[in-house]
Amino acid sequence: MPPGARFFANRDARAPILTPIGPGALKGTASSVSGETSKRPPRKANLITVPLPQREPRRNAVVAPRQDRAVQTYERLLDVAGELLAELGIDQISTNLICARAGMTPPALYRYFRNKYAVLEALGRRLMDRQNAVLFDWLDTYGPLGLQALSDSVEELLHATARVTASEVGAVWTLRALRAVPQLTHVRIDSHRLVTDRMAEVYAPLMPDLPRDVLWRRLRISVEFGFAADEMLNEETLIPRDDIIADAALILRHALLP
Repeated sequence: MPPGARFFANRDARAPILTPIGPGALKGTASSVSGETSKRPPRKANLITVPLPQREPRRNAVVAPRQDRAVQTYERLLDVAGELLAELGIDQISTNLICARAGMTPPALYRYFRNKYAVLEALGRRLMDRQNAVLFDWLDTYGPLGLQALSDSVEELLHATARVTASEVGAVWTLRALRAVPQLTHVRIDSHRLVTDRMAEVYAPLMPDLPRDVLWRRLRISVEFGFAADEMLNEETLIPRDDIIADAALILRHALLP
């Protein structure tokens, strides 16, 4: 390219087109040799098309905590979110309020959560994982003892699950959020299906005459009923808690026997 050349963008093109224009090429007036006006039409400049750079897809900035300090920060944010959820409800809670209560800056939160619904999802998963751990321990303890042992210990399972729920700050509102917020429904459904699958593995050898799809269906309904009874413990004030658990266990025993 000659010294002193300039670039002009061709606005009619879809991609930027850079046109080198040197001395003597503007309106056919300037001569690069003598400075006289040239009668010849200006030489057609070569057009160089420069493609637009491709934008890289946005990477997910949310990361899972790995180091001990990061895990502590993550759990602290969830604990505070549970507190605020219990105080303010689903609509009023916000990431700014969570950060203010936790004494952290928003970037610290956004490292782990995209928005408040991501916080609520993690809060729901943590609660359901802890509830599920109780059920898995129950299956491991009583499954090898047979169907009757499982049936007789259903009330024990409901009490243990209730203790987990009571120990989680904001658990009642977390469970409500899992039902009420469309973005969170999958958390509850996926967890309950996981539990049903695990129960089916234990119950299937004990009930060989029952078709597997029928067994899974009945277990799935039982799981939903059991967690509904757990929620009822924190909402229904006209029935004593122990009576809710006892009657729920009675219903579940009948449902899980052939």
